[in-house]
Amino acid sequence: MAEAKGLDLVEVSPNSDPPVCRIMDFGKFMYEQQRKERKARKQQKTIEVKEIVIQPKTSDHHLQFKVRDARRWLGDGMKVRVRIRFRGREIAHADIGRVRLDNIIADLRDVAVVEQPPMMEGNTMLMVLAPAQDTSKKKPQAE
Repeated sequence: MAEAKGLDLVEVSPNSDPPVCRIMDFGKFMYEQQRKERKARKQQKTIEVKEIVIQPKTSDHHLQFKVRDARRWLGDGMKVRVRIRFRGREIAHADIGRVRLDNIIADLRDVAVVEQPPMMEGNTMLMVLAPAQDTSKKKPQAE
């Protein structure tokens, strides 16, 4: 029957009893499957993680620039990783880094939630901030 119609006989469900086959154009079927997969990949949202790297002795003025960038990224729906890198003997004063991170959390409390609290990893202390639910809405487009 498939040859008479110029189509292919495709086994749809080989594990069922009896196996199920369909008469279809297999090339067209594969093309439609690839289009569906491409469309699904295009609509899939990728979450980007931006990173801010500071030191314990970073000035408050410079830190405000970094916080402003983080606020913008969180508004765009990205996650922000804040890393404090301790160099040399600075590692003995990890409490200063903790205070810095707490200040950043306080500054961004209205647009972010702490996804990973501050923790030490070798000579760095890091935390991850995620956008708050109400700020991740898309911006209205101008007509």
